[in-house]
Amino acid sequence: MDTRDVLLVDAFTAEPMAGTPAGVVRDADGLSDDQLAAIAGELGASTTAFVCESDRADRRLRFFSPTAERDRSDHATVAAFAALFERGGLEAGEYEMETIGRTRDVEVKPDGTVWLEQGEARIETVSPEYDEVADALGIDAATLRDVGADLPMAVTDTGEPWLVVPVNYFEHLSRVDPDLPAVQDLCERVDAVGLYAFTFDTIGGEATLHGRGFAPSRGVTEDLVTGTAAGACGAYVRSEGALDNTVDQVVVEGGHFLDRPGTVRVDTDGLEAWVGGRAVTTMDGSMTVPDADEDDDIIEI
Repeated sequence: MDTRDVLLVDAFTAEPMAGTPAGVVRDADGLSDDQLAAIAGELGASTTAFVCESDRADRRLRFFSPTAERDRSDHATVAAFAALFERGGLEAGEYEMETIGRTRDVEVKPDGTVWLEQGEARIETVSPEYDEVADALGIDAATLRDVGADLPMAVTDTGEPWLVVPVNYFEHLSRVDPDLPAVQDLCERVDAVGLYAFTFDTIGGEATLHGRGFAPSRGVTEDLVTGTAAGACGAYVRSEGALDNTVDQVVVEGGHFLDRPGTVRVDTDGLEAWVGGRAVTTMDGSMTVPDADEDDDIIEI
């Protein structure tokens, strides 16, 4: 039997029980794939980040959902680096992170904010019928046409392709009641992983956008606070010239309709994007992991 320290860390927030939770195992060297998957399943977060040594970078991160390994997770990356910084595992500075198939740049600021490289922005305008998109979201088509005259719908990819859909006012975004099969069909036709509806009408005075993400192809009715979609949306509005020059960073708020409010900061010139955010640990404990050849259940202590 092996015992490992485990954490639950809420990413894209400085307040506990907000943002998007991730599991974090700060020392995962020596664990088998089955053990990693079992720990992720026991913790139950949408993603658990496992921190390992790397021959190619400063750290290697592996990401597991309760059911499968993932090639990336922005919120779990923020959670992992924030937890390492908080516990003295690394200092403020710039780092390289190895993931499946690539390395990515990460920067930790002295205040604990973690910035993560997403990548080059690929933006393609699409033209589904307003009535079809509105029906999929359960809102009036006029709420899309009103803003769509100046800001068309697009599939934007800074790491994952999202269908970004501008909505005129927060009041209408708050009324979204998605028809998930219709959302999935729409996303599949434009090769997007999900639909991200957003508005410039926000709750917080600092925020630039309020967004809500829906990814039924992944079994996600509504995402909490998603870095990949926020980064894609931030690059999109910057590239479309929808922001004036006084806006340095795009501040994307979300999660309010799931009682998990959070904020993603996006640094983008419209050609590439970085996302950043804070994180807070909500659970600190240990987990007993059966040997790789044992069939016993994992026991949390």
